[in-house]
Amino acid sequence: MRHFLWILLAAFLLPAALLLPHPATARLATGDWPEGAAISAIDGQPVQFESRSPFTPRDIGQGAGRNPLTLASGQLFLPERASSRDRVPAVVLIHGAGGVRYGRELTYGRQFAAMGIAALVVDAFAARRDLAGGFTERLLNITETMLVSDVYAGLHYLAGRGDIDKDRIALIGFSYGGMASTYALHEQIAKSLAPEGLRFAGHVAFYGPCVARFADKRTTGAPYLMLYGGQDALIDPARCQEVLEDIRAGGSRADLAVYDEAYHLWDGSWRGPRRISRNLAECSFEVSESGLVRDQRTLMPMLGPITRRLILAACVTDDGYMIGGDPDIRRLSNAVLGRFLARLFGFPLTAEAG
Repeated sequence: MRHFLWILLAAFLLPAALLLPHPATARLATGDWPEGAAISAIDGQPVQFESRSPFTPRDIGQGAGRNPLTLASGQLFLPERASSRDRVPAVVLIHGAGGVRYGRELTYGRQFAAMGIAALVVDAFAARRDLAGGFTERLLNITETMLVSDVYAGLHYLAGRGDIDKDRIALIGFSYGGMASTYALHEQIAKSLAPEGLRFAGHVAFYGPCVARFADKRTTGAPYLMLYGGQDALIDPARCQEVLEDIRAGGSRADLAVYDEAYHLWDGSWRGPRRISRNLAECSFEVSESGLVRDQRTLMPMLGPITRRLILAACVTDDGYMIGGDPDIRRLSNAVLGRFLARLFGFPLTAEAG
């Protein structure tokens, strides 16, 4: 009889045990994330998945001429525990205009895997080398909408795996990718790229320029976190506040973290401020309900690379902005991001983490 009771108790406790967070997630919300030797042996596996290349939101779902097929690529970092019996939460990481960086996306990917969270680092530029090679040409020909298409393709890829919890997948974007993460929060984008109803559980934008606002403010309802530096000339705080208010009006909780002494790319490996020569903080776009992107300064519609070039020529300035890594600020933003993800994924927060 006693043996039977132990078997019965184990039958009830085992499923609950499988849902417990990895012990390393206790560090998630503190900002004290594993690094150095603790993550150096964690390797990402190359993966590919089908995506599209819509130039603007209006082109999503159009024919191959305006929405050509592409094979997106990325690196997947998996926790050791991930299995069909122990599905783990995940994050999709999308890079900035400089592409995937070892000190940023690839380091975050290893850190998340060490803490029991899968990470898919999407490389939107690698899949479109035929469109552009240099920095400026990439920004002209590989649009934020293409990045959005890739992250939703990544979401579908992860959701189809047996070792990932499809209801606990978050999107984290950096700079240009931060713009993509904000785009992806809007329901008109989500229903076009995931009409069956698959959605990200949360969206994060690291120092993403607040360039575009949506006429249709409805969001997917997922929570949103915006982070930027007080010394980042690429950020227009007033416009970012408008974007936050739009997102709240659209149905999402939207939180903001500002680091007064931080430059752009504070979580990168580049130490000391360095000037980037072009600044698009004065650019202002509106995305219509049909998905048409229009420049608010010239009222010119963005129909392709030529009009995009003309629009950016009218709003991009030469005063530039500064970038510079700061490990102390990175620990602070790790803690804010960690608390956001812990709540999103249902992990317990320690008293110290709040």
